[in-house]
Amino acid sequence: MKTSETEVLIVGAGPTGLVLALWLKRLGVDLRIIDKASAPGETSRAIAVQARTLEFYRQLGIGDDVLASGIRVERLAVRTPSGIAATLKLGDFGAGLSRYAFAFALPQDIHERILIGHLEKAGVSVERRAELIGFEQDAAGVTATVMKDGTNEIIRAAYLCGADGASSTVRHGLKLGFPGGTYEQFFYVADVEVVGTIARDGLNVCFDTHGFAIVLPVRQSGSVRLIGIVPGSHAAEETIQFETIRAEVERITGVTVKAVNWFSTYRLHHRVAEHFRVGRVFIAGDAGHIHSPAGGQGMNTGIGDAVNLGWKLAAVLGGRAHARLLDSYEPERIAFARRLIKTTDQVFRVMTSRSMLVGFWRRYLMPKMIALFVANRAGARLAFRTVSQIGIAYRESAISRGEAGRMRGGDRLPYVSGLADAGEGDNFAPLSSLDWQIHVYGAASPAFRAALAPTGIPIHAFAWTPAAGEAGLSRDAAYLVRPDGHVAVAVETQDPVTLLGYIAELEIKIGMATREPQ
Repeated sequence: MKTSETEVLIVGAGPTGLVLALWLKRLGVDLRIIDKASAPGETSRAIAVQARTLEFYRQLGIGDDVLASGIRVERLAVRTPSGIAATLKLGDFGAGLSRYAFAFALPQDIHERILIGHLEKAGVSVERRAELIGFEQDAAGVTATVMKDGTNEIIRAAYLCGADGASSTVRHGLKLGFPGGTYEQFFYVADVEVVGTIARDGLNVCFDTHGFAIVLPVRQSGSVRLIGIVPGSHAAEETIQFETIRAEVERITGVTVKAVNWFSTYRLHHRVAEHFRVGRVFIAGDAGHIHSPAGGQGMNTGIGDAVNLGWKLAAVLGGRAHARLLDSYEPERIAFARRLIKTTDQVFRVMTSRSMLVGFWRRYLMPKMIALFVANRAGARLAFRTVSQIGIAYRESAISRGEAGRMRGGDRLPYVSGLADAGEGDNFAPLSSLDWQIHVYGAASPAFRAALAPTGIPIHAFAWTPAAGEAGLSRDAAYLVRPDGHVAVAVETQDPVTLLGYIAELEIKIGMATREPQ
């Protein structure tokens, strides 16, 4: 039987596994990524790519390729069977909060091909028709049995990550519970070609007394995605074809379907695994959490898991941080997953309720309330923060410390543009190093620079601007920024003691972070 060794074995080559592989490879980690499928998916599936994900892609140097392949969603129309009730601009509703202040759609099949292409350029190929049969772990590593084309191989890895979906073999192998439930409604999803006046760059949310539907462009070729609740009169049928529900779908959405490229029905679950880590084995993405599609959060949350785990694994494997750094992965990501499940569940139940009272409110009052909420700048910014995932923070994490201005340890570094002394004009450009760094908005004193010089951690001092203050940063404060763009430590004064103590505690060293030019 063939045996081999690697540092990290990734099971599952969806977006979560692929991003984890990309991040690890850019940081010099030896890895293998396997998937039991014979080829990447060929359907659009998850389509919303949030601003926080695009920020991560910019760090990896693949942002431009992703943006060139998808569609900017410029507006959201709230529709009832009576017509358009409200129209909301999405083209720049996050202006000033992120470089990617817009809504963005990219079919998952195209998305995966982009990630696979960049991974192959980095020298890693997805191993297809390779299935994890079982694994065991000890204090030094994980021994996995993988069957490929009918032949078993033993792979010895320092760490194993299961990014293998809702029915995760890795999660089952760890005997982790997956508590939650299943929504009672049946849903349909279809990629279709339509005729009518629907805007190709817009998202239509369609409300009715008895349900809702979403119409969203998914491909530059012009097809659109339809998502909605199977009408109650058909929900009990064993097999449902699009023609069965065509009339109801066209009535609610206001579109006329001329061709169906793909159609499926399904039931949705809302679950979070009991743990995201057991020893040297981790789970990420749908293996750890599944929930309603409200807000387009699922795939992006999995990618966030991958980034969080990737930089930590690379640091520990490269001797650039103490192994205790890995202890922060589960608390940071499971806390967010649980909050997300609770939030999307509440929204989803309102959207799908068959109560006549709720249905009346949903059809006649909710569109007006949405329009009023986002008509002002504060409402639009709050909506963007929530949906885009830029609001994710790890303030309760054991590796988050301090406060300066409105920023606390664990917060995402706020985006500041218009900086004349910054690469590409903003403070996110240095994050492409995929490594630790210190930010000062104002002036970094010579004494502070001298005290931190032995650590090798670069100090980026940006000239103070009003925009930095508006973003919540404090003038001349020091912010130790993690490789994923979150603030680890915030100190109001440039006293190096706190930062040096933190660096020593986690045994942080600057290493071989690399990237391809964007």
